[in-house]
Amino acid sequence: MFTNAGKQLSLLLSGALLVALGYIAGNSHTPGAIIAQSEIPVLNPQEQQLADIYNRLSPSIVSISISEPFGAGFEEVSGGSGFVLDKQGHILTNYHVVHGTSSAGRIVVNFIDGTIVRATVTGEDANSDVAVIQVDLPEERLFPVIFANSDHLVIGQSTVALGSPFGQKWTMTTGIISALDRAITGLNNYQIGAVIQTDAAINPGNSGGPLLNLNGEVLGINSQIISEERLNSGIAFAVPGNLVQRVAQELINQGEVNYAYLGIQGDDIDLDIIENLSLPNNTRGVAITDFSRRSGVSPAQQGGLQLDDIITAIDGQPVLSFGSLIGYLSTWTTPGQNVRLTILRAGQTFDLDIMLGQR
Repeated sequence: MFTNAGKQLSLLLSGALLVALGYIAGNSHTPGAIIAQSEIPVLNPQEQQLADIYNRLSPSIVSISISEPFGAGFEEVSGGSGFVLDKQGHILTNYHVVHGTSSAGRIVVNFIDGTIVRATVTGEDANSDVAVIQVDLPEERLFPVIFANSDHLVIGQSTVALGSPFGQKWTMTTGIISALDRAITGLNNYQIGAVIQTDAAINPGNSGGPLLNLNGEVLGINSQIISEERLNSGIAFAVPGNLVQRVAQELINQGEVNYAYLGIQGDDIDLDIIENLSLPNNTRGVAITDFSRRSGVSPAQQGGLQLDDIITAIDGQPVLSFGSLIGYLSTWTTPGQNVRLTILRAGQTFDLDIMLGQR
């Protein structure tokens, strides 16, 4: 999201840059010089690929502005980005982009072809920082995105971000996947797992826009950055596309998302845990440090889990970090479902079947 103050700052910086470039260009002019220029842009294959992605995807990307009543009119108070999900006019964005809009406020959606239309909120989910809004437009004017399988991503894979940083609509930036299976804290203090880390330039206003691969497929939805000054620092996070799709479908169908609940607190394996529990120094997994007690005995305790147990796999999928465990539970499980956890306890490995509760 961006504020009016942040937008003003970015415009001032842009203006200074333009003045500097104009000064240099003006002083480098040589009267009477003839410079030959190609009339056809020459792009290398990678540049052409990026240009093709921009041209193909930009009609699917929207700029979102939130306005509230002010005096006799409206004042823009915040904004972000989004992208078209389906032909019914559903648009994906971040929860934090649209949450808090008053009943008298306006959610205004801008398309690259100049279309400007109001949107209504279909559903919001603070747990994943995902929201679905809807616009009323004919099907032929809506261009839904295609999702990649976010479980099959690779560190080093190229990424493309499209959005409206500081209100600069339809801006493209590029980078790579810097890390996978990160865990970030959502707006209600629940953690979001299996998060994608990228070094593509992400700034306030990119929130809600897509993170893409070089096929133009959505890997995730840009959500957070690590920065002391709310500016790009090369560390940005996107909610994984598989989770986004699950959340969007439930918001559209029932207006809320029902998450499964294991009821543990855990840490990634570190040196202290290895030494305190006498573990092999190449142990990977999640160490159970406590149980959630909000409603008595947690599903994990009921299923036989104990403090200091190490969860090394869930349903046969390796658990390499707390982020990967949360990601699996959030994306692929529902309340009442049984999962099989592989446990390392006192040097012995075994399986436990746990019936999940509801978060």
